[in-house]
Amino acid sequence: MSRLHDKYVAEIAPALMNKFGYKSVMQIPKLDKVVINMGVADAKENAKALESAANDLGIITGQKPLITKVRKSVANFKIREGMNIGCKVTLRHEQMYEFLDRLFNVALPRVRDFRGINPDSFDGRGNYNFGLKEQLIFPEIEYDKIDKIRGMDITVVTTAKTDEEARELLTLLGAPYAQNK
Repeated sequence: MSRLHDKYVAEIAPALMNKFGYKSVMQIPKLDKVVINMGVADAKENAKALESAANDLGIITGQKPLITKVRKSVANFKIREGMNIGCKVTLRHEQMYEFLDRLFNVALPRVRDFRGINPDSFDGRGNYNFGLKEQLIFPEIEYDKIDKIRGMDITVVTTAKTDEEARELLTLLGAPYAQNK
């Protein structure tokens, strides 16, 4: 098991049970999945851009990305239905815990002038969303081998019913939230 999963089983789950007064262990919030998405706007002119983004995402996550297609044609954006426009990866179980451990402890502290992630980016149902401006913060990516700096959106899906429960879960997992002043 990964280090973060061991910590969840040994420390975090009992702490959440005590804090929120759950009657059953099945009520304790847990991580369900992590979805990482990269939208590649220049893929409509350059197919190599999407290939490069998918390669970077595969290196970061350790899993082959799924190429996403346009659902609806939009003339103003010069895109047609069925065109390749991005890539995404859904991580579950051990890979999810390993990714979050690397994200919270290695990658995010490498961001210049990092003050923490927004503690208010919950969706009302216990899921957390945030974006990264560049893929270079991950140590697996070699600076010389990238063609363009691309950002990504990360969604952490939990089984929590409220934002307060999910915020407490992610805090105990080590999410570096910004301090409100």
